[in-house]
Amino acid sequence: MKKVAVILSGCGYLDGSEIRESVLTLLALDTANIEYQIFALDAPLFHVVNHVNSEINVAESRNILQEAARIARGKISSLDQLNTHEFDGLLLPGGFGVAKNLSTFAFKGAEAEIHTQIASVLKAFHQSKKPIGAICISPTLLALTFGDLHPNITLGSDVNIAKEIEKTGSIHHVCQTSNCVVDQQNLFVTTPAYMDDQAHLKDIYAGITSLVNAMTALAN
Repeated sequence: MKKVAVILSGCGYLDGSEIRESVLTLLALDTANIEYQIFALDAPLFHVVNHVNSEINVAESRNILQEAARIARGKISSLDQLNTHEFDGLLLPGGFGVAKNLSTFAFKGAEAEIHTQIASVLKAFHQSKKPIGAICISPTLLALTFGDLHPNITLGSDVNIAKEIEKTGSIHHVCQTSNCVVDQQNLFVTTPAYMDDQAHLKDIYAGITSLVNAMTALAN
């Protein structure tokens, strides 16, 4: 892989992208000498959460693209500008923004809807036979979009979320934070990251690094 598109869902694990996962994703790509470009939906967050007390701030509204730009240091583009042909792969860090802003998985589980723009991008990369990496809660997007293909994915080791995700037709695999699951047929790679709230940062980085390496292998 020479260049990867990275999609963020905001800034902050309770209402956007998980910041540590996002930064470690960029670090893993940079360490592998893979160029990247960051994208986000130009749309409002589902809601804004105070990350000190986890309370929803009903009086405030924020934009996904503007929030994600904090992580991207301003070097970010609206998702509608993403051209699949310019990239060798797609990567999605986790965070509740994936399940609130990019889909309704946080509220509807296996019956959730996925944002039409996100679904279109995922389908375009899949049809182009380019690898897709999904971290933490992001594999739910693969399950919601491609469940009929019975993809092999992981969301860690939680039994309840495994049962929920398998309702889509997906096959869930228990996986340690430092590892990843590779679906050779669909070119999907997934890793749990902060699906384990107590996960160590070094293990999360190891898992994301293994994911990037697996994507590179699939792209060759």
